Amino acid sequence: MFILGLGTAVPATRYSQVECWEALCASSRFPAISGPARALLQRVLCGDSGVRTRHLAIDSVEESFEIDPDVQEKRFREHAPELAARAARVALERSGIDAGAIDGLLISTCSGYLCPGLTSYVGERLGLRSDVIALDLVGQGCGAALPNLRTGDALIAAKRCRHVLSICGEVCSAALYIDNDPGVLVSACLFGDGAAAAVLSDAPGARSVEWVDGVSLHEPAEREALRMEHRDGLLRNILSRRVPQLAAKHASSIFDSFSKEKGIGREDIRTWIWHAGGKPVLDRVRETLRLPEAELRRSRDLLASHGNLSSPFVLFVLDAALREGAPGGWWWMSSFGAGFSCHGALLKVA
Repeated sequence: MFILGLGTAVPATRYSQVECWEALCASSRFPAISGPARALLQRVLCGDSGVRTRHLAIDSVEESFEIDPDVQEKRFREHAPELAARAARVALERSGIDAGAIDGLLISTCSGYLCPGLTSYVGERLGLRSDVIALDLVGQGCGAALPNLRTGDALIAAKRCRHVLSICGEVCSAALYIDNDPGVLVSACLFGDGAAAAVLSDAPGARSVEWVDGVSLHEPAEREALRMEHRDGLLRNILSRRVPQLAAKHASSIFDSFSKEKGIGREDIRTWIWHAGGKPVLDRVRETLRLPEAELRRSRDLLASHGNLSSPFVLFVLDAALREGAPGGWWWMSSFGAGFSCHGALLKVA
């Protein structure tokens, strides 16, 4: 399988972390937040959290504090299809593939729910054929991009599809929750909105980006470290302090076992494509895999300007590496998320 073109999209509205803190202080929800919780919020929003700005699908920061099931469902319904379709149009244009040639449509999300799923709305916007294989993949959290791509690889390998459109789209502002739990508060401070798309094919494009193989690890015993639950009709993110340690441990484990099987080492990887998670996650990944700081630059830069976009993030990093003309050879891409799950993929870029 080859990746022919990538596209990304974010809402037009962009807010600094300081703007978010000032709006929170002026909101009607602020008095209900405890003293320690306020201190944590100020430290994350106004300190060195690794995030400076975020794109959010709201017209003003004050709207984000309208934490109501109907308001948030409407926000997801209005913005998720639009963001996904925008990213897809860019990917299709860059790939040189017409929408009518798409045989499969795969969309991952965890920040909202539609029935029929996003594939129905996005396929309609793009004018895809009515017989396209459409699969909505939900509940995989931040790590979803790589399982999505592996599904596309399986469809192409089985000759069920020649061209597959793979999309990850999240409206994290539609899954905002605020209480005094530290994990919930950190989540509210880090996530942004966006979508990314990839056109997959059985033949290479102008620059060959070949998906060689992928690997996944699932650790249900650590499920409580990172997952979502429903409370009061809303999605509430459960985030443990152990996530950086778990992410680094499993990211290192799957790379070591996979690279040994393929007969390559860390010194053979020319470019590393990392999901960020957050600043502590990237710090722990760098330490555990003993990587030069430069290998995480793109992930840190995107985290600073966009926040944690959840599932699309790793595709934003891949897109940045390709647009910068990163050197060809073996590339390693890795994402991790709810479950606890971790995924890796070996790319050969010419």
